[in-house]
Parts: sequence; structure tokens; C-alpha cells
Amino acid sequence: MRFMVIDGQGGKMGKLLIEQLKEMGFSIPILAVGTNSIATSAMLKAGADFGATGENAVVYNSKTAEIIAGPLGILVANALFGEVTPAMAQAVGESSARRILIPISKCNTHVVGTDSVTVSQAVRLAAQEIVSFFALQEAPDSSQRI
Repeated sequence: MRFMVIDGQGGKMGKLLIEQLKEMGFSIPILAVGTNSIATSAMLKAGADFGATGENAVVYNSKTAEIIAGPLGILVANALFGEVTPAMAQAVGESSARRILIPISKCNTHVVGTDSVTVSQAVRLAAQEIVSFFALQEAPDSSQRI
């Protein structure tokens, strides 16, 4: 199973998500892909199993990931103060992976209805969704899912 967390800036959201997953006993290997080396480093320190940095890492690994998690901005070209390149946003958007996105308004994109959820609560919900997804994949009858 291929699970990837993408984050930028200082990697705070990715770090928090990885810490939450580890606290929940998540055992699937986590690939942390940062838009910069600081973000990658923060996610590795939080417990990610592998790390990679930059546009090519996002583009290449988006092709084979089963789940991609990160801030909403990973789908928006030039988000995260320009760290998400158009190629990154396109690769994530075109990936066949399930995308678990955490709403953050720093990319001038606002998801209506998320005002009452804090970043910590949104990260917790994302972690629960990721754990549930992989639990379903490991279920004995998961080979019969369409």
C-alpha cells in the first residue's frame, strides 16, 4: 500500500497528521513529500518512514499512491505562497489516489462549512479517514470491492 503525505512551508500540518497517525497505531509505511526540505524534514522527524522533496517527487509518487493526504492547497497551482507548482497540482489532481485534503484558507480557496473546524480537528478527522481507508483495504473481502 502506498500512502503519501504532501506538505510545504514548515511542514507543520504534515507533521501533525503523521504524529496523529502514529498515535493511532497506524502501521502502513508513510512517504512524506515536502515542497521544500524543511517540510520534508519536519515530517520525517514526526515519524514518516521515507522522505522526498520537490516537484519531481510529488509528480512521480502521485502516480502510484493509493492515498494522498495534505492541505487543500496541493490541488491549487501556486498555493502555499507559490510552493505548489502547476505540475504538482496537476499530478495530485490527476492521480487515481484517494485524496484526503485538510482545508486551509492560505491558498485563497475557502471551503464553505469548514469555519467551525479547527486545524487540529481537521487533522484528526483526516487521520481517522486514512486509518479507516486502510482498514477496509486489509479486510478479507476487500478484493471483491469495486
